[in-house]
Amino acid sequence: MSKDTWYLIEDIDKLDTPALVIYPERVKRNIALAIQMIGDVSRLRPHVKTHKCKEAAVLMLDASITKFKCATIAEAEMLGMCKAPDVLLAYQPVGPKLERFIKLINTYPHTLYSCLVDNIAAAKHISDGAVRTKLRVKVYIDLNVGQNRTGITPAEAMELYIALQHLQGIEVEGLHAYDGHLHDADLAVRTQKCNAAFEQVARLKEDIEKKGYRTPVVIAGGSPTFPIHAKRENVECSPGTFVYWDRGYSLMCSEQAFLPAALVVSRVISLPDETKICLDVGHKSVSAENDISRRIYFINAPELKMVSQSEEHLVCEAGIGHHYKVGDVLYGMPYHVCPTIALYERAITIENNQISGEWMNVARDRKISI
Repeated sequence: MSKDTWYLIEDIDKLDTPALVIYPERVKRNIALAIQMIGDVSRLRPHVKTHKCKEAAVLMLDASITKFKCATIAEAEMLGMCKAPDVLLAYQPVGPKLERFIKLINTYPHTLYSCLVDNIAAAKHISDGAVRTKLRVKVYIDLNVGQNRTGITPAEAMELYIALQHLQGIEVEGLHAYDGHLHDADLAVRTQKCNAAFEQVARLKEDIEKKGYRTPVVIAGGSPTFPIHAKRENVECSPGTFVYWDRGYSLMCSEQAFLPAALVVSRVISLPDETKICLDVGHKSVSAENDISRRIYFINAPELKMVSQSEEHLVCEAGIGHHYKVGDVLYGMPYHVCPTIALYERAITIENNQISGEWMNVARDRKISI
């Protein structure tokens, strides 16, 4: 097989569609590239929201990555099952989620768990739960640097930082700054905006040190700003999509040389008229939050134009005199791979252009056992 046909599956007749397929050798290559880009593996804290499976996590552990980030208790438990040394739940646990988080800490003592806080009420809730169970929970202050989703502004964070020192069940480990609002394709523009947002974080860190507190750990960025934050000393980076990559980031972050390693395989199931084809890849098979033209890109059929999509079907305009016939196989790259993974309980692995096994996406569910 040539480099241009890396995705082809020789025993495709064994694969029912739609199917999520993973290419492990490309996953390993992406992990190695992320480590190379940051230079110091101890500063890499990948977000596991993309892959949601133990097999990918183990590949990262085998590559000497010891720190991870996640968004759900199930993802955190998956990492505990893999004996990951250090896991940040990048979420503020409130209500029953806090009870699950405390149970998680007690169930997987070999994993150091931490979480986010952005207000004193939630922090007291976490502290009270920790004291009640004789724990001391490490927390990171979640900073709002422009995402406007969660977090406290850096200008207000010092007051919270000081208040947290008086809570028995909490130990402040550092600062968390996610700049997921930065999506400029122009790296120079993205860099300028990223640096401007991070200036606030740097000033807060200096202010904390000036008041005599120990130097806080700083965790910053996601995939678009990874190469920018990777150049900062003493900053942990937490990209996630790099492990599988996708069409959206391939276009937006062309400066990053990660390889697509997860595809959705589809078949033509009907020819509704002389110019259109219908595929078996509906809303339930690929992330559908984007405009219909930005949901899936077919590597071996780039000329197709998406017309309509429903739960189980995708209708495409192929043009007059097209060559497609029922049963043809199309290999699609999702524009947004993270929520696409969550649609599948398992991914089929492809090695040497052959089906080789499967990876269970165990953390796609909200609960594993806790």
